[in-house]
Amino acid sequence: MQGLRCYNLLSDDEFKLQLTPTTASPLSIDVSESTHMRIQRLINENPVIIFTRSDCFMCDVMKRLFYSIGVYATVIEMEEEEVGELAAFDQHSGGDDGVTPAVFIGGDCVGGLENLVALHLRGHLVSKLVEVGVLQ
Repeated sequence: MQGLRCYNLLSDDEFKLQLTPTTASPLSIDVSESTHMRIQRLINENPVIIFTRSDCFMCDVMKRLFYSIGVYATVIEMEEEEVGELAAFDQHSGGDDGVTPAVFIGGDCVGGLENLVALHLRGHLVSKLVEVGVLQ
């Protein structure tokens, strides 16, 4: 999570994106914040968030599922040493396997790809997304 940046528009009539470090973004890094606190803050501030590793193909499947129903999840790529902290956090929060990718909807741990797809196939994913306000 150390390399997060926020994209800002240069002006209304220019459609160029500028990559700048930010402290105002909910994705900002506070060096005094522990990894556990950062994970909790990100979960609380983002209605749909996926924690993953950069080389995880399952995250792409998750993103495509969300995109197909009109939801753009916040995706956090974690450093290898942070994955262990997520595993401990995920298991404490009721996650299924404690590995990445892990998705949280409305602050609730859904778990990994298998749980997300099962939720969708049972017909509960869209209603959960409506409940947290990301779909109408």
